[in-house]
Amino acid sequence: MKKTTLLLGLAVIGIGAAQAADPAKINWSRIPAVTVPLFYPGQSSYEWLRSDAHKGAFKEVIRGDSCTSCHDEEDAEKDMGEKLVKAGPLEPRPVKGKSGHVDLKVQAAYDSKNAYLRFQWKTDNAYPGTEHQYLRFDGKEWKVFGFPKLDKVVQDGEQMGIYEDRMSIMIDDGKVAGFANQGCWLTCHDGQRDMPKQFTKDEVAGNAMLQAIKKNDVRKFLPETRTDPSDWKTGKSVEDLAKIKAAGGFVDLIQWRAHRSNPVKMTDDGYVLEFRLSDGGKDMFSSNADRATHQPKFMWDAKKVGYKSITVDQLRKADHSLIREQNAVPFDPNAGWKEGDMIPDYVVSREDAKGSAADNNAIATWKDGMWTLVMIRPLGLGNNDDKMLKAGGVYNIGFAVHDDNITTRGHHVSFVRTIGLGAKADIKAVKLP
Repeated sequence: MKKTTLLLGLAVIGIGAAQAADPAKINWSRIPAVTVPLFYPGQSSYEWLRSDAHKGAFKEVIRGDSCTSCHDEEDAEKDMGEKLVKAGPLEPRPVKGKSGHVDLKVQAAYDSKNAYLRFQWKTDNAYPGTEHQYLRFDGKEWKVFGFPKLDKVVQDGEQMGIYEDRMSIMIDDGKVAGFANQGCWLTCHDGQRDMPKQFTKDEVAGNAMLQAIKKNDVRKFLPETRTDPSDWKTGKSVEDLAKIKAAGGFVDLIQWRAHRSNPVKMTDDGYVLEFRLSDGGKDMFSSNADRATHQPKFMWDAKKVGYKSITVDQLRKADHSLIREQNAVPFDPNAGWKEGDMIPDYVVSREDAKGSAADNNAIATWKDGMWTLVMIRPLGLGNNDDKMLKAGGVYNIGFAVHDDNITTRGHHVSFVRTIGLGAKADIKAVKLP
């Protein structure tokens, strides 16, 4: 492991010597809180914002004006979210019961080692969204079970809606043109999953850039990585992309995942450039499906947890994380499997997490319908895929929450805010004693 030490039992996070704060003991009642309204964006892509369908504002967007220069009235985010979450031009597949608006309470602190970002938000459901997709035995073979609520198989009733809760932040240090004014919308485009003109397999297979970076779909990207900023197919060369990255022209993307990172008290660390990419090294989660046999690689250790698998009726009644070094054993194909047996499709491991991808820690609890999450981000990171946070710095931030078994555009998002580490900003991080 790295020099970072995590004392799980006490939720104490330190680096080297015990100079970093214990986030579980920070007196958050003395740290100012800012409520950031998040709203459901539907299919309001980069391209839509710049089209005449965005009536009365597309010219301003093209000019580079900020979103809030128009949407500055009180409750603007709430009103937009409640409208966009319903069936309409920007939502062809509305999700029943989905909220249009979420209030995110944000607090920030820092010391000589870390930044501590605390978030609280209410969930739509009366349970924590800690379940993720499973591998289910149908009597002959193991198949994926459970999909996000935007997927057609869920909306048609063919599959159960299962997806983890997530909380994400994008960080820009001023080097990404336009992010300070238009934020996350620079990364959201037609052609991506669940967006207008969604890619086809043939289009991806024939795309030189995606083949060069070994990707088989289309996800978030920044306009600067395309020769035509509004056309995902027009990717720049690998050499040009490397130059943009070297100049800092990417946004940091930190994602806390209730199923795939929270069980080992971490957040995954990535960035957005020509794609939504993971930082160098290895994430704390990986596929539990064997590519050759399609069987699970690991199952639960029945001696430790009392079962080797679960069934649908046991969902959302306990913690069902599969942690390689804590409660997992190699899969036994001869263990008497029955139709309906389920094992998580992802296995989690803190020991396996390495490199820049393993920089961030987290502690989170769910109580009375509310998540309370503290992200711990080291200061002074010098990796070429991270934005370096430092005392006195001010950064552009976009927030997002995935709730109620959903992913892709089904999240709630914020307009851009600024955060300052001891500096004047929308959210001012307090220096800890």
